[in-house]
Amino acid sequence: MIHFHSLPVKKVQQETEDCVSIVFDVPSELKDLFAFKQGQSLTIRKQLNGEELRRSYSICSSPIDGELRVAVKKVEGGLFSTYANESLKKGDLLEVMPPVGKFYTELNAEQHKNYVAFAAGSGITPILSIIKTTLQTEPNSTFTLVFGNRTKNSIIFKEELEAIKDKYINRFRIYHVLSRERTDAEINTGRLDATKCQLFLDKLIDVKKSHDFFLCGPEEMIFCVRDLLQANGVAKEHIHFELFTVPGQKKSTVNTEAKPVSNEGPQAKVSVKLDGILFDFDLPYGGQSILDAALKQGADLPYACKGGVCCTCKAKLVEGQVEMEVNWGLEQDEIDAGYILTCQSHPKTEKVVVDFDAK
Repeated sequence: MIHFHSLPVKKVQQETEDCVSIVFDVPSELKDLFAFKQGQSLTIRKQLNGEELRRSYSICSSPIDGELRVAVKKVEGGLFSTYANESLKKGDLLEVMPPVGKFYTELNAEQHKNYVAFAAGSGITPILSIIKTTLQTEPNSTFTLVFGNRTKNSIIFKEELEAIKDKYINRFRIYHVLSRERTDAEINTGRLDATKCQLFLDKLIDVKKSHDFFLCGPEEMIFCVRDLLQANGVAKEHIHFELFTVPGQKKSTVNTEAKPVSNEGPQAKVSVKLDGILFDFDLPYGGQSILDAALKQGADLPYACKGGVCCTCKAKLVEGQVEMEVNWGLEQDEIDAGYILTCQSHPKTEKVVVDFDAK
């Protein structure tokens, strides 16, 4: 099972007025453990004001860059994001879990593919990693990015994206869409809604010649573009999305602890394997999630969002059946292989065995 490791902050860089990027100094003995794929994320743990905070952030650097970097956008009322933007400095220690996630496709230097990404705001963080890695790894592939922001000054990684465009001038296209600034072209003004995205598909993006689509940003935008792409004939297995949960937006999560639970009725014998050790507890079918129940038993299990998004709590269902309330993070092949999100899973059989050590 993956565990937290203390990593020193190597650099804190201001990217925009309300966003910083954090570079970690990964010691040589942890280099292999923190090796990552483009599009993956990190879970960070920090004690602030006596409260344990866990937050997941996408890695914005490419594996080819030789650095581990995430971006943190300041959110109104966000304890960790405010701390990161206002107080975090070089030399500070943060507890970090090794990278997780499957927001990527396998790359091959022989491939000739056309990739497309729709991103909004801080949704650019994993997309940046994917773009850089793809263009360098597949010299015959192209990438098109449609990037929505409020204003030019709010564009995260604007200069870095322009540098990528200059480097891969014939293989990388970027189209900015600004919601609070008017531009000469109508297509570059407004929000990334269905009408705007259809305009891009009609005029600038040939869906039939595009192979994979990456979506990242607010839930409303992601599902809007996903549905639009499917309506235009794109198979769902070629649409990859990463949800961010930001206070103030429509929630994509289910807070299992806030829901009424029942300790009555049939109970399951649940066994959780952690670091080679099995521990058992009883859990009502209509009770807490497996994750919450195990945490209550004192288990130190990996988790972050508890909303079925980040996949930090992923484990393999070895025996029995469970019901997942929501799943925004697992790919179909992971589900087929028996993996579950324990924060969303409730037992449906008398015995359930879950393995956190399974790869």
